[in-house]
Amino acid sequence: MKKTIRISAFFALITSCALAQEKDSLAVNALKEVVVSDTKFSQNREKSGKVIEVISAADLEKKSGQSLATVLSQVTGLEINGNQSANGKNLGYYIRGGKNRQVLILIDGIPVTDASGISFEYDLRLLPVEQVERIEIMKGAASTLYGTGAATGVINITLKKSSKKEIEGNAYMNIGSNNTADNHHYNGQEFNQGISVNGTVSKVNYFAGLNSTETNGMSQIAAPTSDTDYETDRFSRQNVLAKLGYKATEKLTLDFFGNYDRIKNDYDLSFDNTGFNDTDINKTKSEQIRFGFAPKYQYNKGEFVLNSGFTKITRDYDELNTFSNTVDYSLYESRSIVVDGYNKYNFSNQLAIILGATYQFNDMKSQTPFSTIEKELTKFNIVDGYTTFVYNSNFGLNVNTGGRLNHHSAYGNNFVFNFNPSYNFKTSFPFKMLASYSTAYVTPSLYQLYSEYGNDTLTPEKNATIEAGFETELMNKKLKLNTVAFYRDQNDAINFYFNPVTFDSFYVNVDGSTKAKGVESSLSYAVLPKLHINANYTFTQVDEVLNRLIPKHKANASLEYQPSSRTLFNVSYQYFDARNDAFYDANTFSVLPIKLGSYQLVNLLVKHEFIKNRLTVFGAATNILNEEFVENVGYATRGRNFKLGLNIVL
Repeated sequence: MKKTIRISAFFALITSCALAQEKDSLAVNALKEVVVSDTKFSQNREKSGKVIEVISAADLEKKSGQSLATVLSQVTGLEINGNQSANGKNLGYYIRGGKNRQVLILIDGIPVTDASGISFEYDLRLLPVEQVERIEIMKGAASTLYGTGAATGVINITLKKSSKKEIEGNAYMNIGSNNTADNHHYNGQEFNQGISVNGTVSKVNYFAGLNSTETNGMSQIAAPTSDTDYETDRFSRQNVLAKLGYKATEKLTLDFFGNYDRIKNDYDLSFDNTGFNDTDINKTKSEQIRFGFAPKYQYNKGEFVLNSGFTKITRDYDELNTFSNTVDYSLYESRSIVVDGYNKYNFSNQLAIILGATYQFNDMKSQTPFSTIEKELTKFNIVDGYTTFVYNSNFGLNVNTGGRLNHHSAYGNNFVFNFNPSYNFKTSFPFKMLASYSTAYVTPSLYQLYSEYGNDTLTPEKNATIEAGFETELMNKKLKLNTVAFYRDQNDAINFYFNPVTFDSFYVNVDGSTKAKGVESSLSYAVLPKLHINANYTFTQVDEVLNRLIPKHKANASLEYQPSSRTLFNVSYQYFDARNDAFYDANTFSVLPIKLGSYQLVNLLVKHEFIKNRLTVFGAATNILNEEFVENVGYATRGRNFKLGLNIVL
């Protein structure tokens, strides 16, 4: 097995690829494709100075049965740790050596966060992939356009929209197993179903969707031996989404949205590498309410957009106290308000300016066995003004540059900027060179400042990223390749400190700078009109002080065969290098490092459209080799599993 891993990794390195994304090879890296993330307005990919990964609606259709976290974990340079564990397991987001608090998530252009969370991140488990239309991933510091939190990347998620028909319906359901590698009960343990209705009537468009997910059959923590019988942990999720749009005039559109999301699941606590505290008493519930308003106005020389949203998240925990044999109750509640107004003015076909201002308000309250925090004491607001210039010449030069002045109610003013040139060479084939230098900042979360582990003397993290690379299309656009190298220097990184002697625990700024560097490369090749190869490879090296759960090498390759427009076969291979982790040893009262081994996964998807544009059925098998592996020390992961599903368009 080790020899197979080395050969696979060597092949990935030689071809400068890996980690397949199962995307349409004719569209994934096409330089004519439209992207929005690096300007907030639509522009051709060839004019962008970034390699922006795009997961389109067509790509998502080729990932049937996968969760949103699993879909994202296949993107070059992006690791979603926990996507192969039990559904209730919390997730870790890693881009270019950064962690959750340095990755900003947008939904329909609006930043989403949990202001009571440790890392201020949005919980991707709340969102079913079936309600997603498109995803753009832009890597690198992006604080100039998106503010605090966008230090290593931005994940821009667009939810589904209404069709042009007056009414259209969609229903789907799938059922699958939910096994670990040493469990071979392939009965139904995972159920996912949903329905939506949408359409356009005169000047009004609408979309309403409902999703429900239930899983069982798997414990969150790993059993120390195959003979140990741990109880299974249930996961339940319900989602309601509603969107309403009104075209007031040819130039003015008004969009409204609202959604309710709820997760309920059992959970276990793993303190060491053998599993610990497996009980059916530990339960948690997370509820999210979001609503907002987004008007857009187009005029002769440009466009104005106002994105606004309100989010309230409530999380509660019932947890067995193993020392007193009682049940502890904890409650966390947060509110977030975001208003982002920005305007693009075109001086000419070549030069445009983007002017914007953002207001954010966040507060939290919590009640735990250790402390009670009132929201009057834990809140802050941020006011930003930003400017970006976009220049697209007739001879191939493109420049995106700008700055942002952030005013934080607790930390005063912070200034960031970016300079991002690119050049399209006039050759017989499309070839673009790109480079950028950008700075970013991340303010401490309310939890890191004011919780029982908080430290109100923390200072914001600051970092600078430089990158350079190219993007090209060869062989009459059958072969598409991009490669980017990056280097990131971070100062005042925030880390958790534990003193094994005094048992003091709190958040601190790491002295000096920490560095990350790497290479990201992806390739797609249309071998034949019906046979496509997709591949990508990610190399990431991070300073030891922050190097946890980040694979140095990550690779994947997939083979996609479509014998007809209605049938799809896809075989994919993933390789994950060894990673560093740590666990708390209850015997020695200390945190001990551990090395997690490398692993590889082979997956299969078969999909067929029985009634054109109406009825589609799929079957999927994951981890076909039933490999035993570890994502996080002490936690269980999925073995060989199967899933069947269907989708009906009404």
